Parts: sequence; C-alpha cells; structure tokens
Amino acid sequence: MSSSFNMTRRDMLKNSVLSSAGLWLGTRTAEAASRSANEKLNIACIGLGNQGKANLGLVSSQNIVALCDVDSARTDKYQPQFPKAKAFADFRVMLDKMENEIDAVVVTTPNHTHATIAMNVMQRGKHCYCEKPLAHSIHEVREMQRVAREQKVVTQMGTQNHAGDNYRRTVEMIQSGAIGGVKQVHVWFGRPGGWRRFKHVVDRPKQPQPIPQTLNWDLWVGPAPMQNFHPCYHPHDWHYWWDFGNGTLGNMGCHYMDLIFWSLNLKYPTTVETKGPELHPDSTPFWLDCHWQFPALGAQPPVEVIWYHGRNTPQPVLDLGGPEWAAGILFVGEQGMLAADYNKRVLLPEEKFKGFKAPEKTIPDAIGNHRMEWVEACKGNGKTECHFDYAAPLTETILLGNLAFRVGKKIEWDAEKMNASNTTAAAQYVQREYRKGWTL
Repeated sequence: MSSSFNMTRRDMLKNSVLSSAGLWLGTRTAEAASRSANEKLNIACIGLGNQGKANLGLVSSQNIVALCDVDSARTDKYQPQFPKAKAFADFRVMLDKMENEIDAVVVTTPNHTHATIAMNVMQRGKHCYCEKPLAHSIHEVREMQRVAREQKVVTQMGTQNHAGDNYRRTVEMIQSGAIGGVKQVHVWFGRPGGWRRFKHVVDRPKQPQPIPQTLNWDLWVGPAPMQNFHPCYHPHDWHYWWDFGNGTLGNMGCHYMDLIFWSLNLKYPTTVETKGPELHPDSTPFWLDCHWQFPALGAQPPVEVIWYHGRNTPQPVLDLGGPEWAAGILFVGEQGMLAADYNKRVLLPEEKFKGFKAPEKTIPDAIGNHRMEWVEACKGNGKTECHFDYAAPLTETILLGNLAFRVGKKIEWDAEKMNASNTTAAAQYVQREYRKGWTL
C-alpha cells in the first residue's frame, strides 16, 4: 500500500485544508485532497437548544459522532436520529474520550461558554464553528483568534446571512461606488428588550427555583459566577444578563454589523460612546444607542456607525428619508443612500436611481448554506468568509459598545494594546475572572 494511504484520516483532512490555502507543500497533496474532499467529516455538536437544533440539522449530512449538552433531555431527544453518536454532558469529557474520532465541532452554547469550549476544541486541532458573538469578552475574542491562527484550523462564526444572496449583492453595490464614499451608517433593531420573555425580571432573582432533573446546572454556569437556577436564565433569557450574555446588542449586532464590516472593510473603531438608560449591575439595557468612529482605510474615508435598539425606526433615519422598517441598515453615501435588511435592499432616493444597473457579480455564491460552507472548507473545498480573523474585530466592536455603556463614558480604544487609553475602568470588562476550576 502506498505510504500516503498510511496517513490518519485526520491528517488527510488537515493536509487538504492546508493545500487549498497554499500552506502545505508535501508531494502527496493532490492525492490526500482527493481522498478527503468527498469524505464525510466526523462532527460533534455542543449545545442542542433552538439554534443548536438548527445547526445540527444543517450539518447532519456528515457523520454526527457526538452530541453534547448540559441537559440530558436534549441529547435524549436527538440521539434516536443519530444512533451512532455518543452522548455527553461535559464537553471536556467528550473531547478527552473522543480525541481521535472528531474532526470538527459546532459550538452553540450561551455566550459565556463560547471561548472555554472553542479554545479547548481548537487547541486539539479540531475545526470549529462557533455561534455569534464569537465570545463574551474582548480578551476571549483575541485568544480565540490567536489559537485559530496557530492551529491553522478552519473556523466560522455563525452569522448565517453572510451566505445569502442579498448581503452579497449589497456589498457589491457599496464597493462598486453606487452611492459614493460612505461616511455614516445607521443600523437599528427596533424590538424593545430584544427577544426577552421575562420582561418583568430585571433584578437578579433571589428566590432559588428547583433545578430540572435533567439539567447539570453547575456545567451550565461554567466559568461565570455561580447563581441560583431560575428560568429567567435558562433556557433563553441568559442573553440579557451580563454574567451570561451581551444583551440585544450582542445577540443581534453581529448579524447586522456584519454587512457593514464586509461592505466597508472595517476593523477596529478608535472611539465608542453610548446613550442608554441607567446602568443596571446585573441585566442588560432594554434600549441603547451606540456610536463608533472608524478611521480611514485605503480609499474608504473615516466612517461613523450608529446603532439603535429598543425603539421604532430611529428619527435620524426618518429625517434622512430612510425606510420605516422594524430593523435595518442605512448606508449614507456622498451620492445617495442604500437601505438593507436580511432579505431586501433599496437605493434611495428611489427616483434618483430609476434604471440603475446593478454592478457585475464579483462575490461568488456560497457553497450551500453558511454551515456547509464551513464543512466544505474543512475538507479543502473553498474557504470560509466569517473565519475568526474576520469575526474577531466584528465581535470586539460589538463588545466595545457594551463596555462603553458599562463604563459610562466615551472610550478611546487602542486596538494594538487592547485597552482604553483614557480610562482604567474599562479593564474589568476587557477580561473577566473565571469561576474556580475554569480556564481558557
């Protein structure tokens, strides 16, 4: 048998990925790639809630070898569909026991556990798909980016609209100069309080509730400070508590800001300031305005990006002649405006752009959906668009909005040093302490 066929399955997959990126120069590259390109990945899915269910379904064409969730009711629910998959509550136990059986991992857990899981996954050389926002703190974001680079694994952050036709065509219009240079962008999500179900609960509940028999609450809390179980945390409203989530900005910001970052090739803002209600020590705000200032980059002039959530279409958007949508993005250019949402876009004022001819298509269509783009990239077929090098500055910008709100003043951000140059109060939000027994 040829020596190339003595390679482990994982080596062949890794070599095909490096080959596609021009990073592997072995003499057997083409042979390894051809063997792995059509081979199914062995995937482990961590977190099987609502979004976890969607992610599981969209990678189910591969070999699902492990199902992991802190609630055994969820693994019990899906194991009949994947009878060969092993079930776990603790991701660390899963990775230890299945070190040589897993190629790639999908992480769909609450924000506060993204980094501890994804770091462990990537440090073992596994490809990683992680839901948005990439992590709970800026320090975690930077560490995930660093390890992904070092391990040369294929990564993708879960911003599903990035794979859609509407976002791609919008990017082409902006980058072709359809509305001229863009100096300001408004982005809004009108739903008050986001998707909160426990709108009446804003103070931390003092009365403990019975922990569901199937739930390992200690594992769910993970690196965060221990709290009594309450349904306002699990299974959904963890988004709206500083210990576990990043509020409406963290929950929805990456989806909408993704289009802005992509269109304008943004990286790190230089200043951030916010306007919102009185800061609550435990729960996130029902409404928030956030202003980021980005420096000029190449031909792109300096740009101000303004986020609003929790109210109807912002008055500044209406004053500019923007659409009265429940959520959207308004690019303000020197020669017009472009409004976009997940599945629609319009040039404004409409009468000025009658007969407008869309620019030539320059961005290829995604390979299937956002998750399958990652799967195929893991096999060496193409690349991911929302890899961690792209997702990290995007997520950091989102987290800086919350940081500025919690500090209560305008932040001057030094991205190179990863600190606020005008206040030491920001440091506590850049990097958090972990509960005993938990590390990155």
